[in-house]
Amino acid sequence: MTTTTFAPLREQLASAAQAFSEDEILPGLVDDVERALAHELEIFPVCHHSPASALAMARRLAEKQPKVIYLELCEDLQPLLTELRNCKLPVALQAFATELDGFPNDWAPLSVIAPITESSAEYQAIAYALETPGVELVLVDRSTDHVFQWMPDAKKEVGVEIGDLRPRFAELEEHLLHHGKVRHWSEWWDQYVEQPLADADYDTYRQVMVLVGSLFRRLGPSDNTENEERERYMWTRMRQHLASADVSVKDCLYVCGAFHASSPVTEEPYEISPRSATKWLYGLIPSSHAAIEEQFGLASGSVSIAAATWAKALKRGGVQPYSLKGQKRRAKPVVAALPVTDKLSGFLSRPPTLDALDEAELLGWSVDIVRLARRNGYLASTADAIAVFETSILLAGLRNRARPTPYDFQDAAVTCIEKEVVPGRRDVRRLCEILLGGDRVGEVGYAALPPLAQNVYDRLKPLGLDLEKRTIQRALMDLDASPELRPCSQVLWMLRYLLPDDAVRPIMGSRRLGERSIQESWDLAIGRHQRSIIELGYEGVTVEQVLEQRLRRAVWDQQATAAVALGAVEDSILFLGSRRFTDELGARAVALLSAERTVDDAPDVLRRIRRLLAHYRAVDGALPAWCESFVTEGYAHYCTLLPTAFVEEETGARQVAAMLGFLFTMESLALSLGCDRAQLELAVRQSHPEAPAKVALVWAARHHLGLLPLASLRAQCDDLLANPLVVPSFPVYIGGFVQALEPVPTLAPFVVEVLSKAFGRLPDSVLLPWLPKLIATLREQAPELVPVLTREAGRTFPGSLAGVDAFVPPWEVSRAAAPVAPVRAGPVAELLGGHRTPVDAVAALLGLHGEWGASDPVAGLLDRHGATSAAIAGLLVKSR
Repeated sequence: MTTTTFAPLREQLASAAQAFSEDEILPGLVDDVERALAHELEIFPVCHHSPASALAMARRLAEKQPKVIYLELCEDLQPLLTELRNCKLPVALQAFATELDGFPNDWAPLSVIAPITESSAEYQAIAYALETPGVELVLVDRSTDHVFQWMPDAKKEVGVEIGDLRPRFAELEEHLLHHGKVRHWSEWWDQYVEQPLADADYDTYRQVMVLVGSLFRRLGPSDNTENEERERYMWTRMRQHLASADVSVKDCLYVCGAFHASSPVTEEPYEISPRSATKWLYGLIPSSHAAIEEQFGLASGSVSIAAATWAKALKRGGVQPYSLKGQKRRAKPVVAALPVTDKLSGFLSRPPTLDALDEAELLGWSVDIVRLARRNGYLASTADAIAVFETSILLAGLRNRARPTPYDFQDAAVTCIEKEVVPGRRDVRRLCEILLGGDRVGEVGYAALPPLAQNVYDRLKPLGLDLEKRTIQRALMDLDASPELRPCSQVLWMLRYLLPDDAVRPIMGSRRLGERSIQESWDLAIGRHQRSIIELGYEGVTVEQVLEQRLRRAVWDQQATAAVALGAVEDSILFLGSRRFTDELGARAVALLSAERTVDDAPDVLRRIRRLLAHYRAVDGALPAWCESFVTEGYAHYCTLLPTAFVEEETGARQVAAMLGFLFTMESLALSLGCDRAQLELAVRQSHPEAPAKVALVWAARHHLGLLPLASLRAQCDDLLANPLVVPSFPVYIGGFVQALEPVPTLAPFVVEVLSKAFGRLPDSVLLPWLPKLIATLREQAPELVPVLTREAGRTFPGSLAGVDAFVPPWEVSRAAAPVAPVRAGPVAELLGGHRTPVDAVAALLGLHGEWGASDPVAGLLDRHGATSAAIAGLLVKSR
């Protein structure tokens, strides 16, 4: 190519630049085009998911028949390309890494996605190379490891596409959309680039694409360091291959994005840095048009419209596309090297040649959208079809278009059919997308699946369902009548744990400790979630292995707690059944509990360890060693933290109640394993809280330990009710007492008594403002303990209306003034009077309540049985 080929165009653009500014951008565009076309290696510029690029690629491949194709795609994805034969497009090539070496751990997992659609130039190149003998396909872009090496910020998933063409200058995009009378970039590209180039000759297509790529490159951000690094990387790989392969550069074709086609760094030397030690896993995952649009920020429906445009171009004939289905190839033609001529001047100086109105196509769209709208609940009619047809033509005319585009048709349909309320799940715009091709979803064939996914399909075969379907299927299992289905049930429960909630959903049946389902019913949507199953295959060979790795990773995480470890123990029992692995997780739970310095997870710890202890006692009859260690360690640990937890504002009453629940309910087991009860009594005596709820908890704890008699506890609560300064906070005290039902369930009658006294003694001026606070306190602090309180109240109060008038509360009955004779002096009275604390404890267990003195129930009992008391006293005197 001579430097005079584009001289007239350069002079014309230079004159325009001088008329408006002194900038060298416009002449520089021509220089970029000339440099790209003058390169010895033929550069084929493309745009991602572009039918025009795919059509031009198919024509050029048939004409040139290259022996080597260099493709802008991550080089380590090359082994996956042969598996595309087993897939239904669109699918995506994926590189996945969970165990990182050389990257921050909080970046994990890392994923690189490269979608492939049938209407893309890269698929045409791949299909041609794989189906044509003697053709080599070489991926030359940076590896997936380098993608994250060059990334300044953490992104867990990165989309990779060939030919990302979009203005990187916001003002430029806004200007193009405004003057093009379009709403978004996809529509502008379709009207001004895609449609004019669909039937253009190769030289025109190539020059225009390089020009557009150069424009966006020059008007984008000034820092092109990363893009130039990629270009040096790719050109270095191509030079290395050309040096080692016995092939002429004229028989090679370089397929890259138009943005990179005008690169000025093609000849610069470059040293490729080594990859990190991160282990990358590779596979194919299903993709969809909607997923591609979401991932790359494209307009909704744009990929479906591109697929429809591709199908329409193939129907017109003139292009034989390549595919991986082994279709026949045309004979290789003799290609002569034609001189490059200036096609840009003519293309830029004349208006685009637009297709005439295709009335049959537009009429078919209008009739079909009305039919779809009626099926989805819209009251559409033939008149609406006519209105859509005419409005589409009107909108195209207002936007200077000779024929309506799919975007014009969408706007017309929304205008004429859409009502104020959408009657169904889909609005008219979504119905238009379905009409124009819909959201096509790809599928990875069985042969291309990783071993884990194949193993899942094989193990679920006894269900007799086609798991590759994207519909929701119901699986019914009678496990007693068909015991061969129990392995299927086990797999489904593990998938329920590992996959998203709507992938495998149980309708009937459960999996909990101590339970076994007789019948189960499942809704399975495995076909819809094929990607999730494939990504499980990156973590292991079987579902059991993946589950074990996740549980182990969860308990050894830096943020792991004892509650998390106990949950992992429970999951291991339910799904894996490995005693060795369960004991390993239990030992880790003990270590985590001893290392904790907070009690935030105490409620979860208490609930889970109770459940596990009950399970082991019911199944094995004996506790494993780690359970005994957990109880003894927890007893000492919570005794140590109890005084601090009572006074810390950060620790709530719920957490303190759970600590007391652990200490009191595990006390007998802990003492049998060698713990000392004095440690618990000392911890409670050292606790001096100020918060009302915690004060109620420490009172309950002292009462449980025999340090605070019930009479004294009742007197303290009566004093609180009698103090007008304390009455506003009395609901908080009640919340603490309700929380105390967890560690001291025998306190339920007393809590009912306190509530009854509050309702009976407080005046309305105090009671009415107090009730909302009481309800809020109970709902926030103790929702699961309110039923316990309700049942106790049901046992205390009369069950009929007639019994209400004659009802006398039990606590009032115990205080009724019954005439009692004075206490007689004697050795028994002196002995019991000298040990009042144990006597009060025994009396409380027997249900006797009273005060020492004239009304002392013990003294009254001795007085009524004087002869017996005297005989016992005589024996005690003789024993001395």
